[in-house]
Amino acid sequence: MFAGLSAALGAGLLWGLVFLTPLVLHDYPGFMLAVGRYLAFGVLALGLAWFDRKALARLDRADWIEAAKLALIGNLFYYATLASAIQLAGAPVPTLIIGTLPVVIAVSANLLDRRRGGGEDSAPWLRLVAPLALILAGLLVAHSDSAAQADASGGGDYLAGLALALCALACWTWYPIRNSRWLRARGPGLSRAWATAQGLATLPLAIAAGLGYWLWDSLTAGGGAGFAWPLGPRPLHFVLMSLLLGLAASWLGTLLWNRASHLLPAALVGQLIVFETLAALLYAFIWYGRWPTLAEATGIALLILGVIGGVRVFRRTRRQPAS
Repeated sequence: MFAGLSAALGAGLLWGLVFLTPLVLHDYPGFMLAVGRYLAFGVLALGLAWFDRKALARLDRADWIEAAKLALIGNLFYYATLASAIQLAGAPVPTLIIGTLPVVIAVSANLLDRRRGGGEDSAPWLRLVAPLALILAGLLVAHSDSAAQADASGGGDYLAGLALALCALACWTWYPIRNSRWLRARGPGLSRAWATAQGLATLPLAIAAGLGYWLWDSLTAGGGAGFAWPLGPRPLHFVLMSLLLGLAASWLGTLLWNRASHLLPAALVGQLIVFETLAALLYAFIWYGRWPTLAEATGIALLILGVIGGVRVFRRTRRQPAS
């Protein structure tokens, strides 16, 4: 349990860097930040594949197809829909929708586990109500200040942004559950190799996405300046941040998440995505040089209490199988 929680915490701290990057590179489109991150992830995976060559050689065609599905939906499609949602509806409301991931994943995973017979991977719904309610309340309170300022005057664009945010939510509800199922069905020892395999599968998808953006930008610029493809107005900063995200947030973060998925029930792992939210809040406060507001501090406290409650529920479940 401790090793799994530590791995999930490490993944959350690294994934929180993704929310800091748009602040550092505020003059870059969100889509190109995603392309840069996953290009770097894929290139790094090419070099790291040498260390995992034996484990990668054991993967069959079905495994590589699965890696491509996870890369497409959990990486590129998720970030493309999220970035588009923020552009159309503004940041607060899409962020609030994505912030419900710990609750949505926990409920979905627990529902699937109990339909398959339960056991140590599931918990009675009555035991989960309190921790999940605390997590949801914490997320709502933490984002209440910004969500209250969301401007719904965008009409169709605003509604389209909400729809895309829900698509992003669906993508990352599916990804950790599917990833956990695959890993736990194949036994221990594949966490690092599977992270590398997803990086290799992501590379051609990221290249295609980058070329697609260049073509779209060329056609829509209408002779204007457009985006300075491929590296933008600050090439060095863009490359360095892409490498940081590719290595730390994508490869190492995925490795740690895979480790947690091996050791912990999927419904509990879903709740621990809350570490990413907490890390993102911490980095944002440091960037802006301020303390959290009363509402933010209250939300963070509720989030932590909810995670502690979830851990206790699954510890009790492992000692005494769910009825």
